[in-house]
Amino acid sequence: MMAATVVSRIRTGTRWAPVLWLLLSLVAVAAAVAAEQQVPLVLWSSDRDLWAPVADTHEGHITSDMQLSTYLDPALELGPRNVLLFLQDKLSIEDFTAYGGVFGNKQDSAFSNLENALDLAPSSLVLPAVDWYAISTLTTYLQEKLGASPLHVDLATLKELKLNASLPALLLIRLPYTASSGLMAPREVLTGNDEVIGQVLSTLESEDVPYTAALTAVRPSRVARDVAMVAGGLGRQLLQTQVASPAILFWAQNFSVAYKDEWKDLTSLTFGVENLNLTGSFWNDSFAMLSLTYEPLFGATVTFKFILASRFYPVSARYWFTMERLEIHSNGSVAHFNVSQVTGPSIYSFHCEYVSSLSKKGSLLVTNVPSLWQMTLHNFQIQAFNVTGEQFSYASDCAGFFSPGIWMGLLTTLFMLFIFTYGLHMILSLKTMDRFDDHKGPTITLTQIV
Repeated sequence: MMAATVVSRIRTGTRWAPVLWLLLSLVAVAAAVAAEQQVPLVLWSSDRDLWAPVADTHEGHITSDMQLSTYLDPALELGPRNVLLFLQDKLSIEDFTAYGGVFGNKQDSAFSNLENALDLAPSSLVLPAVDWYAISTLTTYLQEKLGASPLHVDLATLKELKLNASLPALLLIRLPYTASSGLMAPREVLTGNDEVIGQVLSTLESEDVPYTAALTAVRPSRVARDVAMVAGGLGRQLLQTQVASPAILFWAQNFSVAYKDEWKDLTSLTFGVENLNLTGSFWNDSFAMLSLTYEPLFGATVTFKFILASRFYPVSARYWFTMERLEIHSNGSVAHFNVSQVTGPSIYSFHCEYVSSLSKKGSLLVTNVPSLWQMTLHNFQIQAFNVTGEQFSYASDCAGFFSPGIWMGLLTTLFMLFIFTYGLHMILSLKTMDRFDDHKGPTITLTQIV
């Protein structure tokens, strides 16, 4: 499982004292972390031909966020405008094998309503392993594609809603039995959730409302073993865990945010705090997300999500990371900032004097629509990949090589060089007289030419 610790350090002899550090460290081994970050996703719809049969993934394939969008886009563009998202707390593909009717024992299945819905649905798709990053952004993705904010509903609320086939609606249904799953057997938990799914579907079918439904979970219920680690043996496993410790290193001298032009300094609430809420933070070899939650902040619960990705580029023959975006979640709304300028080789960290949405401080945080939120990070540094120990790697700085000071120096040097060259040219152009007046000889006469 994941554990988070906050480490505060003091660096003496510099103008950064005290230096503020935030270290997210993982207790489990690296291979187990990668395996934990996969959850199943089950899709079905009342419309036909939304997913081709060849779209089913093979065993061992992990669906990324980009691949998931290729599956969802046709359903959202061509299918029903009413989308149901059933979100459990924990679920793994092994749960369907252990508690489902896969061997013909339908009466013993904990997913009888789900299995019946898949059998009757004109279109369905099962993705056994979806990357946790893709699932964590699923609600936001659906909201953007549908143009409708997610509506948290239960059975009572659903019966009062009047859904329209032509108007988009995103209904988020948190299955109620997950909160107390620690006091119940897994089969009872899954059976209770399945009954809720059946009741919701029955309500929609009774009103003859077309829909597309998805079932997934916040995190897996089981930890799968990594095949490569098992094949390599225990010695290989110990060696790999010593190579790198999966972590996110984050540092800033000042961390300030503003909502409706009211500024708050979050520095003391973020660094050196033992009970900082890091729920939702995760990382693997390809994706990482640092999630910081503050409550209360501006009278609400606010979550800041720094989302990073690492990809291989054949042109440079190396991996590069990019902070794809910054999300600010508050009161059911999400503010998006493009931070694509925060980039560098994956083996490096990234440093910048200012990462801010303010134009006078560089505007590295860019939003496509006007936002009520503003943010400024002073002396910002982050590293989410290839972290070893508690020290940043070499920093890729946002400041270009030709800074204003360097440009001024170059221009001054070129100007002085031009003056020197011009003076030297003038000196070399001087010519001495080749004839002189001799008092013993005839007088030199210069004839005026008219």
